[in-house]
Amino acid sequence: MELKYNINQESHKVIFCSKNKNDFIISDLKKLASDKKVFFLYDKKINRILIQQILGNLKLSGCNIFTMKVEGNKINKNEKLLFKIVNNLIKNNFTKKSVLISCGGGVIGDVSALASSLYLRGLIYFHIPTTMTAMVDSCIGGKTGINYRGIINSFGNYYHPKCVYILEDIIKLIPEREYLAGIPEVIKCGLIDSKKILNFLKVNKKQIIYRNFSYVSKMCKFALQTKIKFFLKDIYEKNQRLNLNFGHTFAHAMEMTLEKHFKRDYIRHGEAVGIGILCELYYGFSKKNKIFNTAKSLLEIYALPTSLNTNEIKKNKQLIQSNIYKNIFLDKKKISQFPRYIKLIKLGKAKVMEIKNFDHLNETIYKIIL
Repeated sequence: MELKYNINQESHKVIFCSKNKNDFIISDLKKLASDKKVFFLYDKKINRILIQQILGNLKLSGCNIFTMKVEGNKINKNEKLLFKIVNNLIKNNFTKKSVLISCGGGVIGDVSALASSLYLRGLIYFHIPTTMTAMVDSCIGGKTGINYRGIINSFGNYYHPKCVYILEDIIKLIPEREYLAGIPEVIKCGLIDSKKILNFLKVNKKQIIYRNFSYVSKMCKFALQTKIKFFLKDIYEKNQRLNLNFGHTFAHAMEMTLEKHFKRDYIRHGEAVGIGILCELYYGFSKKNKIFNTAKSLLEIYALPTSLNTNEIKKNKQLIQSNIYKNIFLDKKKISQFPRYIKLIKLGKAKVMEIKNFDHLNETIYKIIL
């Protein structure tokens, strides 16, 4: 199964590769007008046997393969990793006709894509996402970035992978928490675009939980089709593409707060997005309603958090609430003194709005997050 789209008259594709069909990349590399040099960057947490299989296939393409193993933690989404990648490209004399292939989650995808865009102003970029959040969201769309001075994605640009490969072999190996953390991004797509996605999640829960590739690949395809719909006519996020940030204003504020407070990866990005969706629904409608309950119910049936109501959080509740509030105002969508969020008008229709009611903002943080 493939998903194809064009950007500036250049073709891009997502290929869904079923089990034991990992020769996917050989023909694509052979077709490329490249210099036959490939830089393969992968997360050290990925199953070693699977990495060896991918490397074996890369070598069959006839290309000269260079490798780099990194840690794909949020703390490494920084300038150090960016320049480490670029230094390796310089050291091995890569050209604009060389290929960088990244294999990892959102962190590795974002930093690798940024390096690909900056080195010699752009080389050929392929991506193999290894987290569910990446598979249903960040693997396409072209957003690149690093975090700097505590601000998420404060450096970045737009650079689209030529090819993305979603592997059943990888899906089977994703840890349970990481796997489920991708679901909120799919819920987001259902809320801003199509009720059929929400129904698909509800009706096919068992098959999705059991990781039946036929159902999981359809779920990924539905979410990616929604993303393509929103970004193709708004690549640089000036208007309708902003709707894809539904839930993210509050999510990023939570992530920045918890990372600084606990000094560890306390919450997965997708988990934060799920809670952020509830926040933006509550703030936008000024109350809990049918849509809020639908979103919360879907999060619950996939055993995802709907708040940060834990003993660790309770011990520092006031400080965490204060910092989440402050970090809302650092959101990158802000263009005036007021932060922006995505207001859902109705299912399938959303609008970018400003957060101006600060009392209601505090109420939302207190009642929904904490």
